[in-house]
Parts: sequence; C-alpha cells; structure tokens
Amino acid sequence: MPQPKIRPAVSSIEEQQILSVAKLALGNPDVIPLWYGESDVVTHADIRRPAIDALERGETFYSHKTGTPELRQVLADYMAGLYDISLDMERVSVTASGMAGIQMAMQAVLEPGDNAIIVAPLWPNAESTVRVMGAERRFCMLDFSDAQGWALDLEKMAGMIDSNTRMIFVNSPNNPTGWVMPSEQQAALLELARERGIWIVADEVYGRMVYDGRAAPSFLEHARPDDPLFVVNSFSKAWAMTGWRIGWVTHPEFLPGSEMSFTDLFGNLIEFAYSCVPQFLQRGAEAAIRDGEPMVADMIEHCRRGRDITAQRLPNIPRVEGFRTPDAAFYAFFRIAGTEGRTLAYAQDLVRHAKVGIAPGTAFGPSGEGWFRLCFAQSPELLSEAYDRIERGLRDIP
Repeated sequence: MPQPKIRPAVSSIEEQQILSVAKLALGNPDVIPLWYGESDVVTHADIRRPAIDALERGETFYSHKTGTPELRQVLADYMAGLYDISLDMERVSVTASGMAGIQMAMQAVLEPGDNAIIVAPLWPNAESTVRVMGAERRFCMLDFSDAQGWALDLEKMAGMIDSNTRMIFVNSPNNPTGWVMPSEQQAALLELARERGIWIVADEVYGRMVYDGRAAPSFLEHARPDDPLFVVNSFSKAWAMTGWRIGWVTHPEFLPGSEMSFTDLFGNLIEFAYSCVPQFLQRGAEAAIRDGEPMVADMIEHCRRGRDITAQRLPNIPRVEGFRTPDAAFYAFFRIAGTEGRTLAYAQDLVRHAKVGIAPGTAFGPSGEGWFRLCFAQSPELLSEAYDRIERGLRDIP
C-alpha cells in the first residue's frame, strides 16, 4: 500500500539549533536566557492602551487583509520622513510579523529550480523559508578580519548569479554580526538587480537599532517605485513588541508588466495564510509609530548600555576571540577557542553547567563553527551576572 508523503523540502528541515539550546531550560528561572533576539523591555503602556481600548470597543472582527488604511498611511508617512523619500500607502502591506513578510515575498518569487543568494551569517528562519519553497540556497558569506570586522564583497556576490537566480536576500543591520550595509553598496546592488531582473528581499528589521544616527541606510533611499525590491520591517525590536507578531513590507505598487497591484497580490497570500492581522493589534501599532519615538530612543539607550558592558567584559574573558563592538542591532557575535566541530554541544553544555544560554554560531549558516551569539538587550545587572557565568563556564568546560 502506498504511503502518504511529505515534501522532502519540508521533512528535511532540522530543528532550529537555537531551540535545541533553549528547550533545555526554557522558563527555568535559574538560567540566564540570552539565546533569543528579544529585549527584557515590556511594551510601553502608551502602545498597549490603544490595543486594550480597541478590544473593549469590540474590534474583534476580520480586518483589512493588508492592514487598515490608517496604519498603512501612518507607515508610509513614517518611512517617507525617516528616509526623505516619497512613498504612497499603496506600496505598504501589513503582515503578521516581519517573518510573515519574508515568507510572503519568497512565496511571490521563488519556486523549485530557482536559487536565492543569501548574505550570511544570518537568522536561520529566513534561509529555511528558501528551502521550504524548494529553491536552492547560495550563501554569500560576509568576510571577517580582526582588524576590519565584517564586510560584503559585491564582486563575489555578482559571480554567484546565474540564469536561475531569482532573489538576493540581505539582512542589514545584520543578525547576528551587527554589520551594516553601506549606502553605496545598496545602490550598486539595486542597480545590479535592475539589470539582471532579480528581486532583492531586504530585511531591515533592525533599521532603527543603530548607535550613531537615526536609522541605518535603507534600500528605500535608492529605490524607484517599480524596482524589484521588497523591504521587510517589524515592530518587534525597536518598539519592544516581539509578542505582538506584526510587521510590514514595502513593495512595488504593481506587478512587473502588469496592472495588478502588489497590495492585491499580498492580500491574496495573506487571505490563504492567516486572513488578516487583528485590528486591535494594529491600533497599538499605529500608536507605536505616531507616538513611539521616545520609546525607540529609550530602547537604543538600553541596548547601548548593554553593548558597553559587553564590550568591556566579553573580550577580556579567556578563550573569547573575534568580538567586534557592533554598529547596530543588539547582539555580540564571537568565537570561543577550542569549540570548532562541537559548537552546538558546547552551547548546550553552557546551559547545563554554567546556567547561561547563548546561541551556537552554526545556527546562522556555513562557517559558524566556533562562533556564538548572545543578545545584550538586557539589564546591566543581568548581563554582569551572565558574563561571570560565561567566564566560569569557559574555564571549567574544556
């Protein structure tokens, strides 16, 4: 009798390595959890209150598939002001998280037989979505040197493109390295995408989490309305809204060579996936954009304190190598000498024996052996204790 089958592109996906570490002690109060990309800041009351009020008004029904007109307009105005560009709300779709936005973009572009060039190291969920679509992943690794830090070689990337390349995925500011793509490289890559007919999916979720200036460079600063570009963003990081699961995508107004709007296309994909983002959540998101600049500033200062403590403590721990103070995001990415070939197991040992949780670098793509990531968007007291435990752990665990 024939057996029912699951697509190999799905059944071959391994458990995410960060989860392989976290599930050893998730919710254990004795363990300091620095494995996930999440701060210890609770969403501000001025964001929570409009959502609560909307619930109490009974806004519990289906909403607009791609977001309420009010929120889409607020987002268009916000990005226009942030990047000094002109942006119509018809180019903005609200999604159930930044990850959902990435998924929608890839669903719109990729199919089996295609390949996607992915700048790495990177957050594992993004490249796993390429696999789910049945497309080939081609990793363009950032170059690293102790003197210069992280950098992207655009010529190397261009050499990876062939007739089956449909998409280039760039996460800047980068998770896990904190690398920020220079504006001139963004302009050059966008021109290459125009010439070759290739989509760029730009994950700019950490665009506000920068320590010098108001925002990181954005592809939107160079883009024309019809460019092959998706820019994905999220409320999770800068506004401390990880659990809300709400983000947005900026896209062309129309499909290439068609009069069909991209908003309609995204609306169809959203309809089949989750129908809509709850309206009461969108009320809170509106408040975050309209009134949240002081909250963003507070979050950046909170993370700056964590970054300063990290820069002071982490490089001075024996066996720690390769740490560069990041320009953006809220992660430390570093090597631990002697852990190559057992990076995941070592992160698990730190949880069991040192009671501190960090993410293995092998979760972030090829060449991650011996590297680790931790999130420093935490209180100074928690971080100080975490570094004490890491130092003891690196001494006691060979």
